[in-house]
This record gives sequence, structure tokens and C-alpha cells, in this order.
Amino acid sequence: MMDWTDRHCRVFHRLMTRRARLYTEMLTTGAIIHGDRARLLGFDASEHPVALQLGGSDPRDLATAAKIGGDFGYDEINLNVGCPSDRVKDGRFGACLMAEPALVAACIDAMKRAVKIPVTVKCRIGIDDQDPEIALDALARGVIAAGADALIVHARKAWLNGLSPKQNRDIPPLDYDRVYRLKAVLPDVPIIINGGIASLGEAKAHLLRVDGVMLGRAAYQEPWRLLAADPELFGEAAPHAGMKDVFEAMVPYIEDQLAQGVRLHSMTRHFVGAFHGVPGARAFRRHLAENGVRPGAGVNVLRDAMALVEDRAPASMAA
Repeated sequence: MMDWTDRHCRVFHRLMTRRARLYTEMLTTGAIIHGDRARLLGFDASEHPVALQLGGSDPRDLATAAKIGGDFGYDEINLNVGCPSDRVKDGRFGACLMAEPALVAACIDAMKRAVKIPVTVKCRIGIDDQDPEIALDALARGVIAAGADALIVHARKAWLNGLSPKQNRDIPPLDYDRVYRLKAVLPDVPIIINGGIASLGEAKAHLLRVDGVMLGRAAYQEPWRLLAADPELFGEAAPHAGMKDVFEAMVPYIEDQLAQGVRLHSMTRHFVGAFHGVPGARAFRRHLAENGVRPGAGVNVLRDAMALVEDRAPASMAA
């Protein structure tokens, strides 16, 4: 998610699941080609498997950015054709490209030629007045013919004319059945469903109909849910028993980043939902918010915040 799933967030999430695939925030081709690549693309080795999500509409630039990402060691390159942000629309990438399926297919073709790792597409079921039955099929068939290795579908339209990016996350109705129908007509193509999935229980239900599930806000806002991902979905033990163990495992990374000049708040801002539903969670959040932003704040701020929380799982952990 833009501005949220940065490298610090991904290291944190990886400490809760060994198996789930992590995605970067969307990065534009221009930023990657002309910007500070080490800052934008650098990631910790612990993050694997991790996918680089790109935004762009020029096949040549996307091929160049994909090649750069591949050289950095990413496990997958994902083209975002679903983000409804105004910044995205003005730059002619994101969800507005659903109106140009032939161009998206040309982009995928160029990216596939540039890298040996999987290239995937994330899209909506349609935009504005498009008929999702026609629009999604057209996009899917075009990109699969061009070599896309999988399709991630946010199961709602994006209304680019009339709704804000925030409204586009909730107001257009979800249509999971449309994604199921896509899977039915493309049985050999990996189809991953996204949008409004709030728990691992819901994810398991979707997995009866599609090949994968992507969690966005649920994983970010209540990251403790990820501790159940490996046991519930992969039949493997979780990396750590509870959130306090996760934070103890996070301490060496935090100390290393602090030594490199990274501010504590840049990391702890991703922790606010870690103890949702646990007594002391509000005091935990308040302590991080008030003290994590102070100049010179160190890992002791996190330890002091953790001491304010009861050492048990949220009541809704199994939900």
C-alpha cells in the first residue's frame, strides 16, 4: 500500500509469517529509473519472498524498471492496474489503465522479456461505467496471452470520476463472484482475490474457489492476524508465539536502523495495531506516539510501551 508497506513494515510482517508473500508499496518507473535506487528498492534479506510493485504505462520504462528490480533480488514484479489515487490517474497508470487493456498487455510483454522472475498484474474488476464481465475478461486474457504469471483482482470497481481514493476502498460494492467466474474460465491461471477480506477465516473460504488471497488493510491495521497465517494456511508453526516475542525479534533490526540514522518513528508507526483488543493497547499506542517521535528516541521507547500491555493474544485471534 502506498506510503505504508515500506521496508520497515515488511520486516515486521515477515517476523509473523515465513510463508506469506510480501509486496512493496507501488513505485513509479520514473522514481526507479531516475531516483535513489538504494533508498527506494533496498530491502532486508529476511523479507523473501517479496514482490516489487510498479506503476507505469510505458512498456520500455516498465521493462527497465523491472530489470532493475530483478537485479536487486526481488522474487516477483507486479504491475499495478488497480490503484485509484489521483496521483496515479494523472500519471496515466494504476486503475485508469483498465480502459487500455492492449497497452497493459504490451507492458507485460516488455516486462516478461526483461526479467526471468514472475511478472504479475493487480487490477480491479472494472472502472466507472465499464461492464465488469467484459472489462475484466479483456484485461485478463490480454495479459495472460502476453505472459503474465498470475492475476490479482481487487473484487470491486474503481470509480475514477466521482469518488475519492479513500471512498474507492469501501463504496463500490464487492463482487467476489466475478473473480470466481474469472477463475472458472481460466482454470490454469493463478488467480488471487483481494478486497475487504478481514480475517484468515474469510481467506480460507476464498481459497476454496481461487488460488490465493491478498490481505491489505486487515494485515496492516491488525498485524497480529499474521501470526496465524502459517499454522492456518500452510500447516506450519508460526515464527513466534506472540506479539511481544515478535518485537523482541525486531529489536536487532531496529537498533541497526537507528545506527544508520533512521528515526524510531519511521519504524514504530507500523506497530500501532499490534495489540488490538488486548488490555493496555491504547497505552501502548499513546506511548509510541508521544515518545517515538522525539529526537534521539531509542529502542527503550518500544520496550517501555510493551510493558504497558498484557502478555496475551487478542480476544479475536481465531476470527
